[in-house]
Amino acid sequence: MKAEAAPEAARLRVAIRALVRRFAVSERADLACCGVTVAQAAALEALGAEGPTRLRDLGRRLGIAPSTLTRNLARLEASGLVERERDAEDARSARVGLTAQGRRAARAVAAQEEGFARQVLARIPAVRRSAVVESLGDLLAAVRAETEECCPGAFDHLMTGFAVVDAEESVGAGDGGCGTTCGCGPGPATR
Repeated sequence: MKAEAAPEAARLRVAIRALVRRFAVSERADLACCGVTVAQAAALEALGAEGPTRLRDLGRRLGIAPSTLTRNLARLEASGLVERERDAEDARSARVGLTAQGRRAARAVAAQEEGFARQVLARIPAVRRSAVVESLGDLLAAVRAETEECCPGAFDHLMTGFAVVDAEESVGAGDGGCGTTCGCGPGPATR
């Protein structure tokens, strides 16, 4: 890295950290209104996007340990938001999917998150909104390229199922990624 880029890199790191923390706080507050935790909302979102999914695949998609997934799904199942079924292709496996109530909850969570994003955008001058959103797409493309340098396939794996930010760049297009836990770190994180 060039010396003149160091202060900008530090500002970028601080800004991203602040955004992540702020959105996490907002997400927790918004989700409390919907009666689910952040981890449970992530499961609802993934199941809403992908439909009934094998437990192993859902755990990989969410990047969480099997025991954490089991606890979260047990709570969602007790609330009537998900249901388990035998996997027709593998009798040793189970699939989990949303119930009608779970689909409504997933839509409510998405609406809360989108509402917050609209409110944030409304605070940015109208003439700059598109440029700000486009710049985020550029940032994600740069993160993807840099991630590929150290951990080929990791970005796509972690972004599987997330919406595309910039269709031309197909960042996070959800093409399945590497399909396994990448070799960049200790493996699925626990939440």
